[in-house]
Order: sequence, then C-alpha cells, then structure tokens
Amino acid sequence: MLEYDSDDNPVVIDKKKIEPIPALDHSSIEYEPFSKDFYEESPSISEMSEQDVAEYRKSLAIRVSGFEVPRPIKTFEDCGFSTQLLNSIAKQGYEKPTPIQCQALPIVFSGRDIIGMAKTGSGKTAAFVLPMIVHIMDQPDLKKEEGPIGVVCAPTRELAHQIYLETKKFSKSNGIRVSAVYGGMSKLDQFKELKAGCEIVIATPGRLIDMLKMKALNMLRATYLVLDEADRMFDLGFEPQIRSIVGQIRPDRQTLLFSATMPRKIEKLAREILTDPVRVTVGEVGMANEDITQVVQVIPSDAEKLPWLIEKLPGMIDEGDVLVFASKKATVDDIESQLVLKAFKVAALHGDKDQASRMEILQKFKSGVYHVLVATDVAARGLDIKSIKSVVNFDIARDMDAHVHRIGRTGRAGDKDGIAYTLVTQKEARFAGELVNSLIAAGQNASVELMELAMKVSFV
Repeated sequence: MLEYDSDDNPVVIDKKKIEPIPALDHSSIEYEPFSKDFYEESPSISEMSEQDVAEYRKSLAIRVSGFEVPRPIKTFEDCGFSTQLLNSIAKQGYEKPTPIQCQALPIVFSGRDIIGMAKTGSGKTAAFVLPMIVHIMDQPDLKKEEGPIGVVCAPTRELAHQIYLETKKFSKSNGIRVSAVYGGMSKLDQFKELKAGCEIVIATPGRLIDMLKMKALNMLRATYLVLDEADRMFDLGFEPQIRSIVGQIRPDRQTLLFSATMPRKIEKLAREILTDPVRVTVGEVGMANEDITQVVQVIPSDAEKLPWLIEKLPGMIDEGDVLVFASKKATVDDIESQLVLKAFKVAALHGDKDQASRMEILQKFKSGVYHVLVATDVAARGLDIKSIKSVVNFDIARDMDAHVHRIGRTGRAGDKDGIAYTLVTQKEARFAGELVNSLIAAGQNASVELMELAMKVSFV
C-alpha cells in the first residue's frame, strides 16, 4: 500500500492505515523441525590458505564480520547445487558468481543469518533466491491451508515484481509455486492465489498484512525470511509492519536482511530479529557502482536539456536500451511526446498509469518494442533489465541515495559497459558538489565545468 505524491516520489504511509498484527506466542506452538545447513565446502575452497582467502576477499572488495564465517566460493559448482539448478543458472546466462554471491551463498547455505550490504546492481537477488529453492526442496510438501515456506518482503511493488520474475526463473523447473502480493492489483485475485497454496510469497509489507488478516495464508510453515532493501522499507514508514510480520514467523527461522545503508534503526532491528548473523559488505555501501561510467554534463539552462537528449539518443540506442529519469510526471510525458515526434520507439512510466499498463510497458521495453523508457523515480528501485546500457538523469535526483539507485539501473551484476549521464544546470550547484564526491569515490574524473559549478556553492 505504498503511496506517491503528485510527482511520483514515494511518501511515508500513515501507520494507522495498516494496523500491525499482534505477535504469536511461539512457545505454545509445536513446530516441526527443519534443516537449514546444506553446505559442504568443496575441496578447492578447503585447500585455500587463510592468506589466500583474505586476498580473494580483497580482490572481490568484500569485508566480513561474524563468528566462523564460511569462505567465499569461486564457481556455482562450489555450492553443490543439483544438476537441475545448475542448468537453470546457466540458462539465465550466469557464468560466474558476483562478489556478493561468492560470499553470501556459502553463508546462507550453511543456515546462517546474514546482513548483506552491497551496492545496487550487485546480483543480491540470486544470492537469496537460490538458497531459498534448496531450503524449500528439502522440506515436506505443503498440505492444504499450509504455506508459504519462503517469505520475501520488499519496499515497493516494482521491486517485489522484479524479485518475483527472478524467482520464477529458478522455481519453475523445481515445481515450486511463487505468489507476488502487492498493491495496485486485485486483492481478491491475490487472496484466491494464496488460498490455492504457494511455497514462496514475495510481498510489500502492507499488502502481506492485509492477506494475513484475511486468512489468505498463515506463517506456520514459514522458515526462510528475506527483508530486501530494509532501509527503504523503514524510510517509507513500514517498520511496524515489518516487526509485525517477523512476529508471525517461528523464532528459529533463517533470516536474511539486505540494505544499501545501515542507519541506527536497521542496526537495532538486526540485533533483535537475527541470530548470530554474518555481516557482508561489498564495495563502499551507498556509493555508485564502479562498473558504471558516469558522465556529468553541465547544461546552461533547462531549455537546452531536450535538444541535448535528442542529439545524443541515437548513439546511446546503438549501444543498447536507454532509461531516462525526470522528476515530474508532466516532464516525463513531455519528453515522451517530443521523442515520439522524432520517431524514437519510446514509452513513459509513472504513477498515473495503472499497474496493468505499467506491466505491459515494462514487458514491451524488455522485449524490444521500445528502446527508450522515460520514468519518474517510481521505476528507480528494483528495475532489473540487462539490456539497459545507458541511464540519463534528465533532472537531478532528489538526493544522492536516489541518484545512486537511478544510475544502478545500468551496469547490472558486473556488466562493465553501462553509462550514466547526469544533466546539471547552473542553478544546481549544490548537487554538483555531491556529484564530484561521487565521481572521485568511484575512481572517475570530474570535468572542469562540473568542478567550477561545484565551487560556486561556496560563494552563493
């Protein structure tokens, strides 16, 4: 039940609208035992010396903390996946694990709780989906009125839908049913789907609580919980709902928490709901992905942005699909109509379009009907389309965190040829300084024009 303001910025929900559910008294429930440690270290990993392991982690830009942290893997075969799952992984074009996958997979397969902090586009979804499949396959089949076993909470319907699509890629061949539960879709249809039974539910917190209240599902068999983009869920006011959902699930569950940043509130939650977790940090959290080339273009005025875009678009499209971000819905529509006049294959995505239309637009963009997608920040989180090679910030983001997530829509999962363009006008000198810091942190150069613009802020 996420809401947006008139310009599509997500707003904090009124907590009174979604009353949390009281926690269960788990001591009065007789839960069936379950297994969560499926990991057997491969000989090639066991043979590594402690120094080898330290150097390997350093090469992956991985930092870990916790008790007896499993060593990072080098290949998917090191996990001991079934041939069927390895075939599914290969079919999706995964050749080798990304850094977060190298370290998170052995931790999660060992049954440990994890706090994963990785930059956007790091491949973390597969790091929790693959172990979830194995975890579920080991358990007895669900009976009528039972399920789910795996529960994934995400802050927005866009991210929930993206995780749903990713999960389906691996679950289908294993006969695992996945349901997505979020706002903007029929509650009745979701109720019926959940009642029919599913092993995995992927949901936004508000809609999941609605479904629990409607008795569409219960958490008696739930043993694997993922909180994805926990910081974003807290930003949007979902803390009471998250705590409420956690209170419905048995205390000996396996819990995975992923967050781009680690504010005090998230630290407190992690201490309360995770057991002996391993913390994994990949790269500099909250920083832009170094695999993405950033180009910051200083533009004299707003009026000159569109001509710049029209001139540069053909070259960008030659490299792959393009995602353009604007801060207002009216600007998105205006850019779309101007590009249509220039015969570009373009579509617009923002909150005025209903969920079905948005799904259709995304599907057509993925399948190549459109080459350019113009969007508000409603699309910034969780949009995972590998064909996007260029991101254009037509308008600057509202803050640096939003900027990092926007440009993270390219350079996905280690793809090193993504480019992010940011258009900055003279009146945006304050943000120019933050962009300079971001470029330096990502090991990239800031132009003389950008440096000069950033310097102006000192004299304003």
